[in-house]
Amino acid sequence: MKRRSCLPSETDSPPNSPPETKHSGLEEENSEDISEEEEEFFDAPDEPYCEEEDPPAKPHQCEAACVSVFTDAFIELHCEEENSPATPQSDFVPPLGEITVLHAGSETVSLGLAPTDSSVKYTLHIDYSCDTHSGSVIKEDSSTVDVDGLFPGIEYTFRITRRADNGNQSEAACVSVCTEPSPPVQVTITQVSSESLSLCWDPPAGEVENYIVTCSSEEDSSVQELTTHTNSLTVSRLKPGVCYSLQVSTQLKNGRRSKPTVTSSCTKTHLKGLLEDLGFEQHYNEKLSLSTILQIDEKTITDEPVKCNSDLPWYFLKKLMMVNVTARNVKCTSVCDSNCDATLENTQFDLDNLVNCLNLGDRLNPLDIITALFLCSDGFVQQEMALKMSMCQFSVPLLLPNCDTEKCTLMLWAMRDIVKKYRPQSLSESKGFIEDRIVLSDLPMISFVRLGECSLSKSAILNKLLSNSQQYQDTFVHGNMECGDSPRRISNGLVEMTWYLPCGNKNMDVFSEPVAIANLRGDIASFETQYSFLCQTSTAVFVFFDHLESECRLLTNQQQKAQIFLVGNHQSQRFSFDALKKVATRLGLTKNVILKTKDNNDFVKTLRKTVNNVVENQKMKMSIEKMADFAHELGILVDEDSPECQTAKENADVITAEIQDTLKYKEAQLPLQGQIWKELTRLEKEEFRLRKIGPESIEDYKSDLQIQKKKLKEKQNSYDMSNTMTCFIKAISSPGIERCYFLKWMRINLDNLSREKLSGLREQYKKKCEHSENKEDIKNIDRQLSSSSLGTEHFFREMGQIYEASVSLPETHPSRQQLQHLPKLCAELLVDGFPLELVDGDASNIPLRWVSDVLSQLNDLVSPKSKILVVTVLGVQSTGKSTLLNTMFGVQFAVSSGRCTRGAFMLLIRVNEDVKKVLNCDFMVIIDTEGLKSPELVQLDDSHEHDNELATLVVGLSDITIINIAMENSTEMKDILQIVVHAFLRMKEVGKKPKCQFVHQNVSDVSAHDKNLRDRKLLLQQLNEMTQTAAKMEKKEENKLFTDVMEYSPDTGNWYIPGLWNGNPPMAPVNAGYSEAVYELKKNIIQMLGNCESSNNVSEFTEWMSSLWNAVKHENFIFSFRNSLVADAYMRLCTEFNKWEWEFKKEMYTWVTNAETRISNFGKFVLRSQNHDMKEFLACLKSEACTLLSKWETKLLKNLTEYFKQTEGHVYLVEGYKEEFSNSAKSLRREIERSAFNRITAAAEIKQGMAELERFKQNHTEELEGRVCTLVEKCRKKKVKMTDTELDREFEKMWNETVDALSFSKQKTTNVFTSVSHSLRANISRKGSCACEVLSQKSLQECGLEPFKYTAEGFVNTFKKFFNIQGHTIAVQKMADSIIEACSQFADEKVDKKRNYHDTYIEEILLMIDERLQNNQELKTGIEFEVSLKQHICGFAARKFQKMHEDFIQENDPYRCLLQNKEKFRADFKDVFNERDQCQKKAEEFTNSCLKPAVEYFVNRSLGPDIIGEMQTHYEFKARMYFQYSVLLDLISKDTFENYLSYICSYEDHINEWILNKIMDHFSDPSTVFEFEDRHIQSSIKNINNAMKKAKTGKSGNLKTFVEDICKELGDKLVISQDALGAFMILNNADQEQFAYWLIECVKEMAQTLREKLKNSNIEKKLKKLHLKPQNELFTKLIGCGKQCPFCKAPCEAGGNQHTEHWTSLHRPKGMGSSCFSKKLDTDVCSSLVISDSDECLPCKTKKGKWHPYKHYKEIFPDWIIAPDVSLHASDYWKYVMAKFNNEFAKEYNAKPADIPSDWKNITPEQAKTSLKESFNIK
Repeated sequence: MKRRSCLPSETDSPPNSPPETKHSGLEEENSEDISEEEEEFFDAPDEPYCEEEDPPAKPHQCEAACVSVFTDAFIELHCEEENSPATPQSDFVPPLGEITVLHAGSETVSLGLAPTDSSVKYTLHIDYSCDTHSGSVIKEDSSTVDVDGLFPGIEYTFRITRRADNGNQSEAACVSVCTEPSPPVQVTITQVSSESLSLCWDPPAGEVENYIVTCSSEEDSSVQELTTHTNSLTVSRLKPGVCYSLQVSTQLKNGRRSKPTVTSSCTKTHLKGLLEDLGFEQHYNEKLSLSTILQIDEKTITDEPVKCNSDLPWYFLKKLMMVNVTARNVKCTSVCDSNCDATLENTQFDLDNLVNCLNLGDRLNPLDIITALFLCSDGFVQQEMALKMSMCQFSVPLLLPNCDTEKCTLMLWAMRDIVKKYRPQSLSESKGFIEDRIVLSDLPMISFVRLGECSLSKSAILNKLLSNSQQYQDTFVHGNMECGDSPRRISNGLVEMTWYLPCGNKNMDVFSEPVAIANLRGDIASFETQYSFLCQTSTAVFVFFDHLESECRLLTNQQQKAQIFLVGNHQSQRFSFDALKKVATRLGLTKNVILKTKDNNDFVKTLRKTVNNVVENQKMKMSIEKMADFAHELGILVDEDSPECQTAKENADVITAEIQDTLKYKEAQLPLQGQIWKELTRLEKEEFRLRKIGPESIEDYKSDLQIQKKKLKEKQNSYDMSNTMTCFIKAISSPGIERCYFLKWMRINLDNLSREKLSGLREQYKKKCEHSENKEDIKNIDRQLSSSSLGTEHFFREMGQIYEASVSLPETHPSRQQLQHLPKLCAELLVDGFPLELVDGDASNIPLRWVSDVLSQLNDLVSPKSKILVVTVLGVQSTGKSTLLNTMFGVQFAVSSGRCTRGAFMLLIRVNEDVKKVLNCDFMVIIDTEGLKSPELVQLDDSHEHDNELATLVVGLSDITIINIAMENSTEMKDILQIVVHAFLRMKEVGKKPKCQFVHQNVSDVSAHDKNLRDRKLLLQQLNEMTQTAAKMEKKEENKLFTDVMEYSPDTGNWYIPGLWNGNPPMAPVNAGYSEAVYELKKNIIQMLGNCESSNNVSEFTEWMSSLWNAVKHENFIFSFRNSLVADAYMRLCTEFNKWEWEFKKEMYTWVTNAETRISNFGKFVLRSQNHDMKEFLACLKSEACTLLSKWETKLLKNLTEYFKQTEGHVYLVEGYKEEFSNSAKSLRREIERSAFNRITAAAEIKQGMAELERFKQNHTEELEGRVCTLVEKCRKKKVKMTDTELDREFEKMWNETVDALSFSKQKTTNVFTSVSHSLRANISRKGSCACEVLSQKSLQECGLEPFKYTAEGFVNTFKKFFNIQGHTIAVQKMADSIIEACSQFADEKVDKKRNYHDTYIEEILLMIDERLQNNQELKTGIEFEVSLKQHICGFAARKFQKMHEDFIQENDPYRCLLQNKEKFRADFKDVFNERDQCQKKAEEFTNSCLKPAVEYFVNRSLGPDIIGEMQTHYEFKARMYFQYSVLLDLISKDTFENYLSYICSYEDHINEWILNKIMDHFSDPSTVFEFEDRHIQSSIKNINNAMKKAKTGKSGNLKTFVEDICKELGDKLVISQDALGAFMILNNADQEQFAYWLIECVKEMAQTLREKLKNSNIEKKLKKLHLKPQNELFTKLIGCGKQCPFCKAPCEAGGNQHTEHWTSLHRPKGMGSSCFSKKLDTDVCSSLVISDSDECLPCKTKKGKWHPYKHYKEIFPDWIIAPDVSLHASDYWKYVMAKFNNEFAKEYNAKPADIPSDWKNITPEQAKTSLKESFNIK
């Protein structure tokens, strides 16, 4: 900056003028004041002072005039004179000297001044200005002056003067300074790509002309300087993966620049940029796993188009996993596509849109996507991708480049799983073939590379080279494919590989020998490492070029083993013959030059011929595995070199290296799954089927089987764990990824071994099957095949057997404890996607404990509430079942045409969150099964049984079953349909409702669905035929059609799928039509799964599997099926129905008691009824009852319907019981209706019968009341005070005279015997004339006097050839005693109520007898027995009712009633005469005689339902099965013979007593029941108080009306005795107000008295007073139908009262039944007898005189289901009891003790309790 001299202004003093002494000395204080004024004046120095109200915000807005205004103001301020003391001042002010600019910022300028020597203080006056504004500032004199508040990027002129306090000033000095321009603010990088960076910033203050952005990098020598007028910029043409420094400066209009704002950023690498585009950046470090890509998510079940780049990899994976050859056709449906479509539709020409549509920059090359996926996937996904790509005939990566690290990887592991079959020309005649892993095959490799730019499409030419005329395949991606011409971003340097494998047909084979083809993407000049690798591993390398340099270093410097061929396009403008000639001559390749001709076909033929010659003449062959050595030499990575993979390989090799002879190896290292396991399987099935039982008893036979099993288990435990299994278990215990590598290596090694070992056996097998006369030979070879097969499943099977054997050891045994972790290991593998063997196909068995514990651990791993849905495939062998599942779900079930591994395997597939709500499950389970109806095994003895077992199991486990049918095999189709239909029928009968889809494979015609209409009809016809056959076998012949068994529509239940291969293998790709058809099937299956009624969790699936397998092991599956899920669902249904039933009963009980109350109060004070006629009132009540009954019946049925609609609780499993419970609801309504009508009819008729009697009583009372009133008047007239004795004398005289004058007609008693006889005859008359004749033989008065004894004389003549007479007689007697006891109890209850007799009572008894006889009709008693029994019961009932009637008549005799009130009349007479206040006394009387009994009566009639409701909240009273379990548990807890005998021989008495004891125990504390009583007391008191309030508000004329109003209000709530009320009304002269007061007090006292009374009363007394006996109601509910097993007498537990079949959970040995009549107690249990082939027969014969085997018991007892025990230990409870009390039972039954099987004696009480829990499914 240069200093400038300025002339002084007009106000400046001349340089030499004398100072004004008047102002020479300002004091310090004044100086400060001036300074303050100055500061105030210059408050905002950055804003110039001017006359405008609002100073301008920006400098350029200021007026120039502001400068002069400011100057004048400044002078005026400082020229003011003040009255302050003067200070001497010098006239000379030192000049400023030279001004230096110390610093110029954007808003601040620092100026330097020469210091003064004078001690005088001066101030500096600084004026500054620019073109747009000006300002001033005053500072203390200093060597440095800062001026701030300036604007950036502006040239300011500073004029500075030094002034003294007296006003003298120095000459002004001037200087010009430019402030710095402001740099940009907040520079932000907005977008980063591999070749560009985008940034933006906030504009700074000031007038900016433009911005200058400089981009530089140490790694990139070029520097870019860019100018922009906006505040954002994109810097392009950058290098990927480089860090750049970015400087942004502001440039002003004057050309000045600010200091730069600096930031830095790195461009993305090509890889990172592409991964971000694909949304895969996170997977570069966290690799994709198989479980992730195979999970069921929304993308797998929808056809949404690809809308963005991030969808592309998932689209590719989805298609590839389903082996769809269109997987590489990846393209976004972008906005551009939409614009293109719009352009095509638009009729106007739009060139811009058309050009935009041709822009391919945003589209991604398929090779980039494939490369990215391989880089972002773990080894197992890479392996699966390579396998599926190979199946599609896509090329697969051999060398995978990483453009970031500039390294490449040999994909050896990725290709390990590819197995190829082919037939070279040498094997064409023998029809042999070679099958091997491609990485192990020594093949010649021909490589194709490019040097420089090339106009030939190398990949397109290769595709034509490898394709024959009939079958073209795009093996390599090329420019003419979808997005193939998009620029490659990361896939340059990729070496792809494919193989040409001959089929042995000269006319079709392109090459006669197998050959590998490699293709390098990109220029070999850029990828020398890859080129070197190919030169050393290839037989020949074909170099494509357009132009060759004469030096051609790449071609001359390589130490190649490969033969080099030059392939040029001489039509290219860059082509040079001279250069080609020089290079070819130099390399000696003059014969190895191929030039493209105009005819492409000729060119391809020439190329093909050349390759063929190379393959045939060159001996150099190399496997991919051997290429790893060359890769290591060249620094190429190998994917198998990871530590986990190598460790796993070593572990696997240690195991498989020892295998020489497979059979011997298995016997030595895997001994437990051999003959021991098969023998255990045989014993297990025999335990269930009992086919080979001889003359010994069943239980002894079963005991022997148990002993044999125990010995085999001991034998298993005697083996030490082999070295192999120790190594195997150790290896699978390693960390996750290493474990997966190990199992894959094991599978690879074992498959390689099996491929070598089994080929010879299969040939023998084939020959023997062609000549199948000798079944033994086939069995022998099959055994060898099974024994020689060795896969990982055998090692897991051994592990399972080791675990199963250990479980038989004591829990504390060290061996058992050491093996407890094995199930968890297997469960973890299941979660990782490895299959679990459910069914061991070799032994045809499930190791239930092992599989159950694995699944239990799985349940813990995936959370207990995780739901699963199951999909299974069934089909004939070798019809593509596993391939279908693999294609559909992308899984890896083993695919093989051999039958070396048999059984069923399950796989777990995770369901993604977005689909969980749709499917209502967390996992999908896929079950693959072996082929049914195998041609090799169809002739073997147990093949059909094996297939049936397998089909039943997997269909039972499935939610959807896919039935796979190959159309060309109709015979086998028929066979499989029979098996499958049988399985579906069994499931329908046990409550499971699987859905099915029939898949017809190898149907390729697009019109297949329409053309096969006839075939579908034929299929349905066959299914119907199979259904009828299966129904007949299962004895369920009501199923006539397949649609009776399950929902099936021929149109929607059939799928037609084309053949798998598109052409002739091995070069045929998978048919795209196959993949698409399977995909459609998959979508349909998932949709069906979403509509499934319910899904199981893992533990429920386990339970279901166990139950299914146990039932499968029985011959009769349907009647053997016992499942805890079904039992749980049934128990819940029973519990719910019992709850609804009780609510219904309780409501109706309340209504009936209320109706009886209204009837009792009828005629006197019934508020609600306006009827004056009892018949009309009764009709009204019945109508009311019908309405309420209908409402509740509807509610009950609706509840039932809603219950079966719910999806939780497996209600679909018990839907077969819906009709039974519906009928029970309707029956309940009828039963309650009959009971209610009988009760109200009886009450009404009794009330009506009492009307005459009531009138007599009322008349007598009124007469007496009048006589007493007359006597009072008479005595008062005497006008003398009479003593009590005199009054008594007068009263006695009047009483006697009145009573003598009244007429008392004696009430007539009814002859109840006559009424009962009439009812009995009406009942018997319906039985026919014979019954009436028997009835007339004996008078009713003679009946019921002696105990009823049944004699079988008449019975013997009719039925003696059918039954055991003694047993039948005892059974009938027992039934008769039970009926008599029930009827006697009913009669006693009626008598206890002290009411009059009514005919409905005897009608109820007769109905009860009829129902019980109906329930026991299998006893075949005959009419004589029925008549005798009814006469006996009616006889003693009539006697009881006669006495009850007579007592009632006596109780209600008018004279007696009048006599009872005599003393009351006397007392009232005295009170009236003496004019005493009667209010308190009458209130007490009304309370005690009317209200208190009514309240007590109300409590007693209400308490019964409360007690029942309370007891029903207890576990044991919720359902019949819980009740039975509780009773039996109570028996074993007490464990006394007397209790067991009481339960067995006097079941109903025992149960009644047990229930009563339970009630008394629960309510033993009086406070428990008092809660209910107090509630009812409070309710009654509240009603009484409300009635009094209402009566007070009424217009009561007197006390009588007041009381009557109270009674009317209580008329439908409390039963008020009319006799007591009438007595209370006599001579009542109390004051109403006073009476009301005392009544309130008395009611309070009554409530307290009642509470005290009830508190001190025990439950036993209370139960006797109750109108509804809780014990009887609970007994009726829990005893059920009362049926007992016809063999062991175990009670029926079926729910509802209208069930059509009886069953019980736990049967007992026959010897424990009281009807045992053999000389020796029998240990056989009927649940075992009915499934055995034992010769033992039922104690009855057929009509033809033949004995019935127990197995055919349903012919005699069709309504009983006697299922086998739920497990082999289920009946341990009764076995324990019989073993312990054998002698006691023998003594009781007068028989010899039973021969107790030895294992029975070892059963402990705890084991018995456990078996009880198991039988009743108690968790």
